[in-house]
Amino acid sequence: MTATVTADLAITLDGYVAGPNVTLDNPGGDGGEPIFDWIHTLASWRERQGMTGGAENRDSELMREWFDATGAVVMGRMMYDTGEEFWGDNPPFRTPVFVLTHRPRPTLVKEGGTSFTFVTEGIHSALEQARAAAGDRNVDIGGGAHTVRQYLAAGLVDELQLHVVPTLLGDGLRLFEGLGAGRRDLELVRVVETPLATHLKYRFAK
Repeated sequence: MTATVTADLAITLDGYVAGPNVTLDNPGGDGGEPIFDWIHTLASWRERQGMTGGAENRDSELMREWFDATGAVVMGRMMYDTGEEFWGDNPPFRTPVFVLTHRPRPTLVKEGGTSFTFVTEGIHSALEQARAAAGDRNVDIGGGAHTVRQYLAAGLVDELQLHVVPTLLGDGLRLFEGLGAGRRDLELVRVVETPLATHLKYRFAK
């Protein structure tokens, strides 16, 4: 069976996945903290970072569900570069990760089952390698926004889960910028509302 390709992102009510002025030293952009801070309180997220404690709630259950279902990850080089030092020797993915890049680098094998393979042949090659690695689990297009947009525009994402946080940013990095011409129909398959976020899961029509 072909692996399901997913994208799972936190997003503001006005459609931003990061604030303005995203850089290697400022990966969330200016004022982007509310998009991500709620995730850091969850027990399932903290477990993946090698930490203890955190809230055991519906938000944590949804995050754990995503972790457990994912068998391989595709990400852009910017996301890798901003996370490399923070993730350390035991990154939270615990699966093979395929990094889209124009700068070749040998595969890095880390603790806990994570490896980073640097793919210079484009999005289709990265996805093909990720599918082979994922087996019967999902392939997640992990980010950043530019990478997710490429896969959305190419019609390669099967399911999209958005964690809509109750905040307005007013400016920043939009997930759906420039995707109108490649519009695909979406089916809403799940809605979970919590005080922290509204979790919307969509499936793309074939």
